[in-house]
This record gives sequence, structure tokens and C-alpha cells, in this order.
Amino acid sequence: MIEVEEAPALVSPVVIAAFEGWNDAADAASSVVDHLIEVWDARIVAALDPEDFYDFQVNRPMVGLDENGHRRLTWPTTRIAIAQPPHLDRDVILIRGIEPSMRWRQFCAELLATCDDLGAELVITLGALLADTPHTRPIPVNGTATEPDLVDRLALEPSTYEGPTGIVGVLQDACVRVDMPAVSYWAAVPHYVAQPPCPKATLALLQQLEELLETTIPLGDLPEDARAWERGVDELAQEDEDIADYVRSLEEARDTTDLPEASGDAIAAEFERYLKRRGDGFDGG
Repeated sequence: MIEVEEAPALVSPVVIAAFEGWNDAADAASSVVDHLIEVWDARIVAALDPEDFYDFQVNRPMVGLDENGHRRLTWPTTRIAIAQPPHLDRDVILIRGIEPSMRWRQFCAELLATCDDLGAELVITLGALLADTPHTRPIPVNGTATEPDLVDRLALEPSTYEGPTGIVGVLQDACVRVDMPAVSYWAAVPHYVAQPPCPKATLALLQQLEELLETTIPLGDLPEDARAWERGVDELAQEDEDIADYVRSLEEARDTTDLPEASGDAIAAEFERYLKRRGDGFDGG
């Protein structure tokens, strides 16, 4: 059972969750929740007991100094925070943690029970995977949902994936079992630059959240960080002709795949959606 500190009554809260580990290539997904905790001034209200879910030889506790210079031990765990973002007509429950080492079903059950106690109406899970995608093109983000109306409303494709899954997949299945609507977004990180961070993938996931929540999220330095990341990868590729050739082949494959969708109407519609999210007053006229 997760003990929650005293929290205000929440308005139609939505859950946004990400976990370090197998589901989180280049830390792109967990960095989204870190960013939201910061820009929305979220308050941590609960944490799971790590003894029940983590192997401390795999995820070791960390020793550091607090602001008073005293030594402090921090245990690996999963934490729940509450945010009340301005300009959003609902509150947000943020879950930031580490993929557990054991008792996955109990882990999901405890998280969802706490979310239900807080009045959650929708769970959004975030993930990132390594893929054959070029760093010079927009980061692809694929989405799935547990309910047909969500699939239709968000223009998602039903998932056809078969194979191993991580805690994100298990949590989404647990949502189905308790009749909690759930959406999952996954960013594709270029596999040849797998080391964290990947601000371009984090930014792509944040833009999906903006569209789903129909709000503007403060992005801070992320756009410039993403441009700097891309320039850095460009420089590395230029130093190795084999990598440069490989990137060009990925670009050609990506451009060929995207070409049928790159009509003027499609580009204009996407640009209008972008401006609407950013609140620039574009009226389509």
C-alpha cells in the first residue's frame, strides 16, 4: 500500500508515467517527466517502498550530501507527484521511477490503486526505443491506446507488436484489466547515438503531450538543446565516412516513406495544429 501525503482534491486528473530502464532509450521518456515536474512545480506526495520491488545489487542506493552538508542515502524507487498546471483545465499526476526488478503485477496494482484514489481518469505512459531512424529528421513517435474511441480520437494505429515487453507494456495491460483508459507514446531514438540524453526525442514526446492535452507546455532550453544535440551528431558523423554513408541511407529510406504524406494540405494542417498548441493566435485564415 502506498501512503499518500495530504493532497488537494484534484480536477479530472490525468496520469503521465515514465520509467528508467528497458523502456527508456537515451533516458528520453523519463526526461519528459523530469521536465514536467520542474516546469509545473510538481509536489511529490508518495513513493513506493523499494524493498518490495528493487534488487539493490542492480539498482544501488546512492550516497550524497544534502544542502546542509550532511550525508544522505537515497534509495531507488518510484515516486508520485501532483501538478496543477496553469492554463490546463485538469490536474496531472506524474509518476517517475525505475523499472522494477520483481513483483511487476503488484507494482502496477499499487500504482493504479493510488491513481484511482486520486481520481485519475486517464493514464499516459511514455517510452523510447532504439530504431533505424536518422537524427537529421523529426523523431518518429508512435502511439497506442486501450480503447477504440481513444484510437479514433487521437488518430492512432492499433498496436500489432508481438514480443518482449517492459513495465510500460505491463502497466498498460493492467489499465485494461481495471477499466482505466490508457494511451502510450513511444519515441524512436537513432540507435547509433544511444547514449543519453536525447533532447530531440524528449521534445518530440512533449509535443505529443501538448496535442493530447490541448495545452502549451513550457519547453525552456529543450529546443536549443535538441539543435545542439543534432549539430553534435552531425560532427561525429562527418568524422566517420561509414557512419555518414549510413545516415544518408537512413535519410533516403525515411524520405521515401514519408513522401506520400508530404502533401501541401497535410503540411498546412500540421503547421496550423502546431501554432494552435503554441498559442500564437493563428486562425487558419
